[in-house]
Amino acid sequence: MGLPYNFENNLLDSSKSLTAIPICSVFFIRFFLSFSNIPYFCGMETNRQKKIAGVIQKDLVDILQGAAREGMQGVLISVTKVRVTSDLGEAKIFLSVFPSDKRDDLLKGITSNTAKIRHELARRTKNQLRRMPQLFFYGDDSLDYIENIDNALKGKEESPIENPTILDKRQKR
Repeated sequence: MGLPYNFENNLLDSSKSLTAIPICSVFFIRFFLSFSNIPYFCGMETNRQKKIAGVIQKDLVDILQGAAREGMQGVLISVTKVRVTSDLGEAKIFLSVFPSDKRDDLLKGITSNTAKIRHELARRTKNQLRRMPQLFFYGDDSLDYIENIDNALKGKEESPIENPTILDKRQKR
């Protein structure tokens, strides 16, 4: 029994399935990465990853908004997305902050207090999760991006069609 690909004359054997090559390569990549220390985020999340991400997101909103009520008045923090690695060891957390000019300061403060946040999150989810993943916080600037598009469509900003010099010069690689 051979592979459906004939290496001798580079012809495909039409009697065999062609889906074996891509599936094998996907399994090989997952198998290889499962033994390395490189975390990887699959394109498709399993149900377990989605459930853990939902639990983390729900409890993290309570923790962060409670801290914002105590320390920073007039700041709205929302957790837009949580992505958990396939080994459930790390979680990327995307935060949206309003007003957006305070995003960088807030992310620095949250990053410096990651251990306390993780401890509080573990205390709240002790009956649902065996092990709390490492938390990595990122700023979500999608609201700024939407606002820039909206302003460009309304004509509040200079149009790149009329003045193409305002566009970034892109380099071909």
